[in-house]
Parts: sequence; structure tokens; C-alpha cells
Amino acid sequence: MLNALTVDVEDYFQVNAFKHHVTRESWESYPLRVNDNTRRLLDIFDEYQARATFFILGWVAERLPSLVREIVARGHEIGSHGYGHELLFEIGIEKARQDIRRGRLVLEDVAGVPIRGYRAPSYSITERSLWGFDILAEEGFSFDSSIFPIVHDVYGMPNAPRFPFSVHRQGRVLQEFPLSTLPIRFPNGIYRLPIAGGGYLRLLPVSLIGHGIKRINGVENEPAVLYLHPWEIDPRQPRIHAPWRSRFRHYHNLNKMEAKLRYLLGRFEFGPMDLVLKAHWSATSRVPTIAVGSPFLGIDPSSGGALTR
Repeated sequence: MLNALTVDVEDYFQVNAFKHHVTRESWESYPLRVNDNTRRLLDIFDEYQARATFFILGWVAERLPSLVREIVARGHEIGSHGYGHELLFEIGIEKARQDIRRGRLVLEDVAGVPIRGYRAPSYSITERSLWGFDILAEEGFSFDSSIFPIVHDVYGMPNAPRFPFSVHRQGRVLQEFPLSTLPIRFPNGIYRLPIAGGGYLRLLPVSLIGHGIKRINGVENEPAVLYLHPWEIDPRQPRIHAPWRSRFRHYHNLNKMEAKLRYLLGRFEFGPMDLVLKAHWSATSRVPTIAVGSPFLGIDPSSGGALTR
């Protein structure tokens, strides 16, 4: 089964974990490493004949237009990660609209291709910012991958569907591809283990991530999504002074990430998100549809996204 391979193209100093320690005004003073790291990922993907969706910050695209064009030239899909890596639920509707629009326009101007997909910085479409779906539909996006159906201190919608679904919002339809989780049953309920990549791939055994993808593909007959950042294959990146939790989240197991990525690329088939969604919709007879007027009410979290009646 074809799974979605995605890259959130941002640099090491732009991550949410460091937002209180690296001011936005100081970004220009940090050495850019995203160019070389992204090109390394392109080479790795070529080795395994894997194609991906690169969700790119508009800020990065303005400074590295040749990188964006190379991603397109090498057969990958371009999606938007917004412009300035600000959390939607923190900046509010109007600033979010400006950021989303600016990021898309920059990418379309640089890449010369239409931008259909979006991923919010730090998965910041949550129950506090469901209006993000309205903005995406109004701005012409056709799919999104911002929902992480887990409990987390920053993001997450733990009761959202686990697999692709359609969002109906004010007469518009948007395809949503949530980040992958593996349900684990405990005596007091079901816990969703995040296995979609990023810090979870660095933290967890890669065999467990592989087991989860295999189960999603085989037992549940659904596609999975894997994500990572270019800085995650760069163990020599500069260290930023921050509290231990932020440093742990960002730096833990950077030296193991490339090997783990290669392990998964060698065992599963990956493609860009738009292609995976089209294959999914054409093959499945069950396409959950959510009217997001009341945040995911009536959804059984253990059902994988099936609507309860």
C-alpha cells in the first residue's frame, strides 16, 4: 500500500520548542542549514525511489527559491507550511489568514505550480482553531494534514478520526489526512501511540514504528503518513540554550534519525500526499465525512474515524 511521505521544511532555529529563546527578529542572524539538509533528503529519497510532499515555509522559500524549484524538478509535491511558523490558535483568525495566504503566494510564485496542500505549524489546527478549515477552503487548498489525533501539551485532537476524512465546513469540502497513530488498549481505555515520525520516530524503536505502519496497511487497510524535518538528520547543528524539555524534544537521537528513515523507506512504499489521498478515495467504500460545527461530536475514537449514529 502507498503511504504518504512528508517533510516540514523549516530550519532548526524556527521550531516551536525554541520560540521563547529565539526571537523571530533574530532569524536572519542564524546560519541556514535547511538548504543542505533538504538536499540530503532529496538524495536519500532518490536512492529508495520515494516521492514526498514537502510542506515549505514561505520564509524559507523566499530565501532559497532554487531549493524549492529543485524539489519540484526532482518529482516531489510542494505544500505550504504557512509563512512564518506561527501557531494558528495563538495568532488568531486574521493573522492566520494573512500567514496562510502569504505562504501560498510565495510558494506558487517561486515554484510555478499550484499549491493544493497545507500543514499548520506544530499541527496547530485544533478545537481552538477549527476556523482554520474555513481559511484553507477559502484560499483554494484541497487537502490538509494538520490534525494529530493524540493528547499533547501543545497540539492534538484526541477524538478526531485516525484516517483520511472529508471536512465539511460552511458548504466547502476539504480532505484531511491525520497524522498516524497506533491504538493500544489499556484497562482504563485506548491510548493512541503517535507513530507518524518526527520526534516520535527519534524516541521510539524503529521496529515499533514499522509494526504500526504494517498494522495500519494490513489489518486496518488504510494508508499511513510519515513526517520529518530536514534538521532531524543534522546531528551537528548548532545548540540553542533552552530548558531541558525543549532540548530533549529537539536534539534527542538526531544521530539515529537517518538510519531509522532508511529502515522505513526500505520496507514500505511511499508517495506524495495528494497521490495517496487520490488512491485512497478511489479504493475505499467508506469515506468518513465530518461536519465540523460541533468539534468531532459523535465520533468513537476507537473506531478509526467511523461516524457513530
